[in-house]
Amino acid sequence: MNHIKSLIIAVVIFLSISSSSFAADKIFNAETTTLDNGLMVVVIPNHRIPVITHMVWYRVGAADEQAGLSGIAHFLEHMLFKGSDNVAPGEFSKAVKSLGGQDNAFTSYDYTAFFQTVTSEHLEKVMEMEADRMRNILLREEDIESERKVVIEERRQVTENDPVSHFSEQLSTALFPNHPYGTPIIGWLHEIEGLDRLVLKSFYDRWYAPNNAILVVSGDITMKELKPLAEKIYGAVPKRNVPTRNWPIVPPLPGKQSLELHHPSIQQPAFMRIYRVPSFNQSKEDSLAFQVLENIVSAGASTRFYKDLVIEQKVATGAALSYGGNNVSDSKLYIQATPAEGITLEELEAAIDNELHMLITQGVTDEEMSEAKSRLKDQSVFARDSITGPAMVFGRMLITGSSIDDIEYWPDQIDSVTKEQVQDVAARFLDPKHYGKRPYVNGYLYPAQDEDKQTTEPQAPQTVPQTG
Repeated sequence: MNHIKSLIIAVVIFLSISSSSFAADKIFNAETTTLDNGLMVVVIPNHRIPVITHMVWYRVGAADEQAGLSGIAHFLEHMLFKGSDNVAPGEFSKAVKSLGGQDNAFTSYDYTAFFQTVTSEHLEKVMEMEADRMRNILLREEDIESERKVVIEERRQVTENDPVSHFSEQLSTALFPNHPYGTPIIGWLHEIEGLDRLVLKSFYDRWYAPNNAILVVSGDITMKELKPLAEKIYGAVPKRNVPTRNWPIVPPLPGKQSLELHHPSIQQPAFMRIYRVPSFNQSKEDSLAFQVLENIVSAGASTRFYKDLVIEQKVATGAALSYGGNNVSDSKLYIQATPAEGITLEELEAAIDNELHMLITQGVTDEEMSEAKSRLKDQSVFARDSITGPAMVFGRMLITGSSIDDIEYWPDQIDSVTKEQVQDVAARFLDPKHYGKRPYVNGYLYPAQDEDKQTTEPQAPQTVPQTG
């Protein structure tokens, strides 16, 4: 009898330990390893269809550029499609397309990423091509000059010819003085014009190395299948000494900052505000609270901004709050709103400030917390159905400082956020009265005034040359 009683007690203790330690289910069941040359390898298995997304994320972006040489990271991203020792200029994307796949690349402040989506049987081929341009790009003078025109045209089309985009760039510059996040990712036009082969090659040699990269493969593959391929193909690329990031700090900003733009292409006034807030890398707890707060305030017709500002008060036709926490340094929190007819931007701003004041002083309800958490956790369930989506999530979060567990157990971390934490981050970072303590920048967009309309000539539409 004592033996049976002891056995029952042991089982109960085991179950209690198991439930507390292993109750949380992983979302993706990813596997990871690191090659001898420092390349981190991540596999996210999904065997629904015989397709994979293959991504290489480099821990380098626009924030790592030398002052006065903006645009290098993005320019170099373009140049990696312009040939290597073993792949002729322009042939990379053609080869992927011939395999029935698609490819692309993108640059951020913190990273540069390249990816291909192909059927599983062609994985080794795209791995070989990607590993080749990790060390063997050509950077021919004629290609640099032709691609410079493409990059300049891209900046003109996306930024210079779009007053809202150009204005948003100016807001970011005001928000991040003395910090590389204040410089546009694509670069300043006059600095793009001066980039040469020497600075591009130096940047490439300094940062493009396996020990400064993460390989993420999502889809119909296992680590048992991928690891030998990764060791054979990427393992042959030697590691390099990579610089330590050392970015300057944003100084205190005691004054309230506001920018205003009148432009003939703006048809409707709009209010914009950007806050500087912690990223997930800087504060996991604050970032998770901001994610819940964002969903409570701005996740559909039943949430605060739309219900209060659009439906009840009728001061806006649209209002949104958005937070993106995947940065190495500070992140941004945006508020954007369009006034209803007869409402001035000043009146709209006052209504938004009142919403923030209520959030700070009264907090949020149990119902709002429950609904926001449910919506957020539903997103993680749907994410498993995608092939490319999980690769994007893992790459972006890992390259900016998160761990595998941060990703796999994100729904449980969201569940742990309390009402008090949501109210606390709102009070510490979003109080419009404390602009000197937590700086933000206001932006006011207006249609052109009568005198502007008379002196401004419309610009002819321009097209962006196709790349790759």
